[in-house]
Amino acid sequence: MSHSFSKSQIVRKPAIKSKGGIVAAQHVKAAEIGVEILEQGGDAIDAAVAVSFAMGVLEPWMSGPAGGGAMMIWREAEQKSYALTYGMKSPKSLDINAFPLSADGKAADLFPWRAVEGDLNVQGPLSIAVPGTVAGAGKAHSAFGKMPWKDLLQPAIKEAKSGLLVDWYAALIIASATQALSKDPDAAATFLEDGQWPTIAGWTALSEKRIDQSLLASTLTHLAEQGPEDFYKGDIAISMVKDIQGKGGFLSLDDLASYAIEFEDPLIIPYRDSRIFATPTLTAGPTLADTLSQMENMFTPGNFPDAKSFSAYAEALSKAYERRLATVGDQDAPHAPSCTTHFSIVDRHGNMVSMTQTLLSLFGSRVISPSTGLLMNNGIMWFDPEQGRPNSLAPNKRCLMNVCPVIGEQKTGNQIHRRFAIGASGGRKIMPAVMQLSSFMTDHNMDLGEAFHHPRMDVSGGDSIIADEDLAPEIITELFKKHDVTTTKRTVFPYAFACPAGVSRENRMNSGCTEIMSPWGDAVAEGDTE
Repeated sequence: MSHSFSKSQIVRKPAIKSKGGIVAAQHVKAAEIGVEILEQGGDAIDAAVAVSFAMGVLEPWMSGPAGGGAMMIWREAEQKSYALTYGMKSPKSLDINAFPLSADGKAADLFPWRAVEGDLNVQGPLSIAVPGTVAGAGKAHSAFGKMPWKDLLQPAIKEAKSGLLVDWYAALIIASATQALSKDPDAAATFLEDGQWPTIAGWTALSEKRIDQSLLASTLTHLAEQGPEDFYKGDIAISMVKDIQGKGGFLSLDDLASYAIEFEDPLIIPYRDSRIFATPTLTAGPTLADTLSQMENMFTPGNFPDAKSFSAYAEALSKAYERRLATVGDQDAPHAPSCTTHFSIVDRHGNMVSMTQTLLSLFGSRVISPSTGLLMNNGIMWFDPEQGRPNSLAPNKRCLMNVCPVIGEQKTGNQIHRRFAIGASGGRKIMPAVMQLSSFMTDHNMDLGEAFHHPRMDVSGGDSIIADEDLAPEIITELFKKHDVTTTKRTVFPYAFACPAGVSRENRMNSGCTEIMSPWGDAVAEGDTE
């Protein structure tokens, strides 16, 4: 792939280490907020709730209360993992006839799915599904939280009252979605200049431009006072439904009131001398299990991943995605870039959270609920609009997600010597990244920082492998023998690969790291605690 990026530039983001807790998130301010909760005596779950809502304010185009997601939890005292999936769900009154297929049947870049006229399933009020993020955060908090719910939302409220700072990266993200945002008056009024022009950052270091998030601050304040149930059965639910139905959407009060989730037994994936705990349903967890089960006898672990390792990765991922596409109908619209955030947390006691949350596309449905300030999801996009196929669109149906939060553990003999929590954002790119990072650490004994800095590739169901041009030449040569390969640079925007965040714990020492090219992402640690 031709480009004009520097060939000699080197980017490093050292892993943070501490005996205290660590939060690794796609926004450093959210990570700092999570650490403040840990320093106040909060559990890893308390920090996760605070980070979840903070991310919805600091990076609203990636996730928020009106989205969905999944998490893996590790409870050190119990030596037990828990899975919780809180994905979106199609409204009960959804009418499949409201999504007429395009006459030209234009296919996506990667998958042969039919387009819908006007992209009504991708953006706009008809694309909005029942959100689950607040239910997920509330369920985890009620089970394991130590601090009051109200206190955990205060940092996000404070950030919302200050408004979203528009720096160069925020301006770039907003500019990339200007045309779509302009179609909803409330989204345009929030993110654009005069409802149609990209919002730009100031031209000097002293400039400070902010987007008004006062409506969102009010909603979060109410949610803090009333608890998560209000989002589904209270004033917030009433306001949100009135707004969305007023714009022509299907979301109803019954949809919200009947939304329910429960903890699930995690998918336990044995891999050599390690185990990976993953979410078992409607995520990429089962596809990860498929991939790892193939890999175990395909290469011999060594000091570093070599051509045989990457050849095995490519073959196992290709076969696993072929099965996924045939059986569950996973797909993305090529013109709807994925929007997700992931953060991983370990507290001083060894409790862990690996949590992924999403609006699905960048800016979700590109629709804002004007009474609440909430940016709404576009969960309907992830159903096949054609009937009689895997994952076909239907009322009252859970959305399939590509999220893949995991907890992993490595053994030396009969003793577990390292545990880690990792995940990523990036749509279909997520699971291949999680798999490679897991292999780097378990097969090649890399520490967290080494794994996050090592070049990767993406194999997620398309005709071509996307390989980091910084991979060793012999690895790229080996990949070319059996696959169509495109090499590219690991850059800030757009991301050719997933954007991971992870933590690990070994001998009571915690580590944390985020994607090295993420300009906002970082791991933040408590002061060392004996």
